[in-house]
Amino acid sequence: MTYRVLLVDDDTELCELLTQYLQNEGIEITLIHDGLQAVEHLQAQSAAQQDYDAIVLDFMLPGMQGLDILQRLRGFSGTPVLMLTARGDDIDRIVGLEAGADDYLPKPCNPRELLARLRAILRRTENQAVTTQKSSHDCHGIHLDTGNRTSNANGKALDLTSAEFNTLAALMSQQGKIVSKEDLTSKALNRQYTRYDRSIDVHISSIRKKLAEHIPDAEVIKTVRGSGYIFVNELDA
Repeated sequence: MTYRVLLVDDDTELCELLTQYLQNEGIEITLIHDGLQAVEHLQAQSAAQQDYDAIVLDFMLPGMQGLDILQRLRGFSGTPVLMLTARGDDIDRIVGLEAGADDYLPKPCNPRELLARLRAILRRTENQAVTTQKSSHDCHGIHLDTGNRTSNANGKALDLTSAEFNTLAALMSQQGKIVSKEDLTSKALNRQYTRYDRSIDVHISSIRKKLAEHIPDAEVIKTVRGSGYIFVNELDA
């Protein structure tokens, strides 16, 4: 199977390097170097039901910033997004994850690591697509259907991103038990947890905010310092 990936970055030299490397690995790459052009192209692809399998999106772009593109994209598409961030601090990465990115990678990036991150995202998407057995989790007014990947709290849609859905599903499937960041990263992001990786922390924070809109009085996800997170059993609440 050939995957279609859109690479949006104004660094032409990096794009040429990544394109050559990824195409050698059987991934079909489309390049766009301008933010506004990227949005128009993605809207056209979505209207034609020809969405990409994944998007690699630079944070800093001419025409329209990567974050603005991501926010616009999430209005009409759930295509997985891997953001490239050039800055050394966590701000861009956290903001990107909060806006709906599935993962991030700092620039300059190693093509092999980019490929590994992309494959993790694509595997996760494939696993979701082939899910046939319906199962659900219900607790604290939260309903999570892993068969059709829908979620709601007290009857109101949660609008979780793919990574957020997987994170919450992993926690709810082990109610009352501590789930480590290593396990959550493996189950929700399909990759290994690395030191200083805050992806899961940001996804948990976003889930908490969305849950609080509909169940404001319940702290259903607790942090266990040095260990991970726990989804509180309803009987213990």
